[in-house]
Amino acid sequence: MSTSTTAEPAAAAPLLDLQSLVVAVRRRRRLWSAAALLGLLGGAASAVLLAPPPTAVTKVLVAHQGDHPNDTGTLMRTDVALLGTTRIADRALKSLKSSDKPEDFLGEYRGTGLTNNLLQIDVTGDSEKEAVARAGALADAFVADHVRRMREAATAEAEALLDQRDRMRGELAQVNKTIGDRSPGSGNDAEASADDPRASASTESLFARRAELNSRIADFDQRAAEARTGTPRVVAGTQIVDAPRVVKHSLPRAAVTNAVIGLVLGLALGLALAAVGAVVADRPVLRREIAANLGASVVAELRRTPRRPAWPWQRRRTRAARTRLVTTLARTVRGCAEPVSLLELGCARETSAIALDVAGALAADGPVAVVDGLPGPHLARSRHKPGGPAVVGGEEAGTIPQETRRLGVGSVAPGTAWTDLRYLGGHTVLVVRAGHGSAAWLHTVARQLADQGIAVAGVVLIDPDPRDRTDGTLWDGPHTALRGPDGGSARHNGTVGRPRTERQARQNGTGRLRTERLSTPAARVPDSDQEGQ
Repeated sequence: MSTSTTAEPAAAAPLLDLQSLVVAVRRRRRLWSAAALLGLLGGAASAVLLAPPPTAVTKVLVAHQGDHPNDTGTLMRTDVALLGTTRIADRALKSLKSSDKPEDFLGEYRGTGLTNNLLQIDVTGDSEKEAVARAGALADAFVADHVRRMREAATAEAEALLDQRDRMRGELAQVNKTIGDRSPGSGNDAEASADDPRASASTESLFARRAELNSRIADFDQRAAEARTGTPRVVAGTQIVDAPRVVKHSLPRAAVTNAVIGLVLGLALGLALAAVGAVVADRPVLRREIAANLGASVVAELRRTPRRPAWPWQRRRTRAARTRLVTTLARTVRGCAEPVSLLELGCARETSAIALDVAGALAADGPVAVVDGLPGPHLARSRHKPGGPAVVGGEEAGTIPQETRRLGVGSVAPGTAWTDLRYLGGHTVLVVRAGHGSAAWLHTVARQLADQGIAVAGVVLIDPDPRDRTDGTLWDGPHTALRGPDGGSARHNGTVGRPRTERQARQNGTGRLRTERLSTPAARVPDSDQEGQ
């Protein structure tokens, strides 16, 4: 094994680890599941509590005087706007003999232009019968108002054309009189005008003007007749084509639709909150992250005890994993000359049970005492087997005989008295629940333990992600992974390894494991520029 005296630069950590983010969001399934459930219930409740009032609908075919195929819908938008006026609302209410105010009635119906000539009217009411009556009254009022306006417009146009025609007729009469005065039978003036070329030209212009006036008079007569003729077409074309009817509302369908919408929105909101919370909290959940931040390898893992009854095969797997964990920890304690402690982070109950099981396994080799350094009563409340190991408090640790093996149990949660951890044992195994501590706090734990001279033998991961396939082994520093016969002598020889992952070790080019000789135990903790690994 080669030895290097210079620290290698750490690989740049990604700004956002998608794998960690996905795992963190999946572990917060209670949050986004609760949000989705609330959205589902809220959507279903809104369909019941906010049910629409009885609604009736009718359709009116509207004919316009100036209809043409290239109309962009301006005429229909005008009709919709006219439908929403107090004049139409007042006429409809008067036909219904209602005492409601037109201003209030305007908010209970609306018009929609389906095409350039088809208008749909939706009206609400206190009952289905009232809604149908309101729809019919509104349609009749609109048709009557539209027909009246078209007739008035046609009449006004015809009258204007006839006025122009009468004015032209007056002018024509004056021209005819002038021509009559200049005719050959009018006397001396006629003879003089016949001999004068200018008078002859003036007479010709009068005849031309008379012809023009006759033509324009005929045109005005024709246009006036067309204006009158178009009104019956507009009147006949404007009619109710779909009688008022009640709009059917299905409460189950509305509830299902709103529930699905609420479910999707709640799920999206829950996932967003879980993702943002995972990024902000920065709580490592993968093996490689926890090992890199603590500077110690993950030597074992154990699923958290389920709160609900488990299936028989799940209980068997849990018991088998717990047995393997206890065997591993008992072997570690037997191989250490100094007392060993179990320090928990976020899993005091599980750590207490593991400590009692390990002490029971060590009881076959001699007397064992469990030193309770936990801040709470978790260890005192744990079930003790008859004849099992003794549990003593931290203040009674000095009274334990020398021949009795000690197994300390403590905590590295915020508020820990770091100087007291040394009395629990010179070697420790960290029992950490995945996703409990932040990356900054895991660094703090590693630095404090190094300052106290407590060697970390490994990490036991509680409640790991079942889909986590990352490697939690640090390949520099064999003492951290409990590998080889000299696993416990590295600290005494002064050779400790900088925490590295397998991926970083492979980047050395040769793939060989490398160690570094540092001056102080605190150098085992990753530097500030390596905290993200």
